[in-house]
Order: sequence, then structure tokens, then C-alpha cells
Amino acid sequence: MSFWKKMGTEEEIIVRRAVKELRSGMVVNLGIGMPTFVPGVLPADVDVVFQSENGFTGMGTPLENGTPDNDIIDAGGRACTLIDGAACFDSVTSFGIIRGGNLDMAILGAFEVSLRGDLANWMIPGKLTPGMGGGMELAQKANHVLVVSRHLDKKGRGKLVPECTLPLTAPQCVDTLVTDRALFRRIDGWMTLCSVHPDHTEETALEGIAADVRVADDLEPW
Repeated sequence: MSFWKKMGTEEEIIVRRAVKELRSGMVVNLGIGMPTFVPGVLPADVDVVFQSENGFTGMGTPLENGTPDNDIIDAGGRACTLIDGAACFDSVTSFGIIRGGNLDMAILGAFEVSLRGDLANWMIPGKLTPGMGGGMELAQKANHVLVVSRHLDKKGRGKLVPECTLPLTAPQCVDTLVTDRALFRRIDGWMTLCSVHPDHTEETALEGIAADVRVADDLEPW
């Protein structure tokens, strides 16, 4: 089974739209899950350095069938490649990069994002959680936090919510939210609908969101 079949149509839409937010010269951290597939669809003419908090810069594409070096894994513990010129280092250096504000962007997943840009992505009470990892630092210290998430949860509720009900990773940190239906940016402190996937309308882009959402005067091309 190919990687993209594993990911599904909605995830591919999300990842491909998120990649359009990247610019050459950026240093970008990728969270667990969907974000780790970003290098696989990065255009050849966009030169981005991917950092992993478990100790390297220059992360390449994920590997489906393992790697000769079991130490080369992404933040989720999955085998991946390193590009030419990659650097490996200890956790102190890695978190120094993050806490020093040296990341242009962090791309993270989410359980919930509030209209104020609060992020809940590290635990659901009652379910086994290995730990927050570097999520808190990334959400607070990256210069731009981009969240990728399915538009609706398994019960048909929007991931964009009036207030987060799950434990927060960090408050008011999400700058951009990309779903399989729409892109929202935090403008003047509020998540604002700024772009709609061509298969959807403004109405379906707001479906499941139990709140009034601001809509930009001029929507951006998807």
C-alpha cells in the first residue's frame, strides 16, 4: 500500500495546501503524524530545512520500510531520511534552537483549535498519552505555528471550536489552520476564514463549527 493511500484523500489535500505556506530559506519543525509527510510533497524549487526536536536538522522524506540506521527517526519515531548537509546533535542543542526562537515555522496537528488560536493537541483525558514532547515549546517559540487537521472529528464536529475543552498545549499560538475544506488565519486575534478548497463553498467550509467565524473580505486562492 502506498504512503498516500495510507494517508487518505483528505490528508493529502491538507498536506499539499500546507506546503504552499512554505518559502525557501525557512527552518521548519514538523510535529507527529500528518506534518511529517510535508517533505514528501515539497516542490523541488523550495529549499526548506526541516528540524526534528529529537536531534537533527535536514530531515528528508519518511521511509515506509525502515532504515539502516534506527536512530534516524522523526518526532513520531518513524524511520526517515537525512538530506546532504544534515546535522545531528543532542537534545540540549535541539531545544536550544526551538527555545531560542530560531524556527520560522512549526507544523503541528490538533485535536482542537479555538477561535482565539488556542491549541489542544497533546492529550485526551482517559486515553494513554506518552507525553507532550516538545509541543509546548514549539507552539510558544516558533515564529509561525501552522496547524493541519481534518475539518471534522469522528462525531462530525468542527475541529475549530469556540473554546477548547481539552487540555491546552499553549494559548493563542495558532497562526494558520489548514483543514481539508478551508484555511483560517488568526487576524486581529481571531481565526478568520481566508481560503476555501475548490470542492467546497463558504457554507461547507464553516460546517460543524459551533460559532460565528469571521470571513475575510477577499478570499485567497486555494
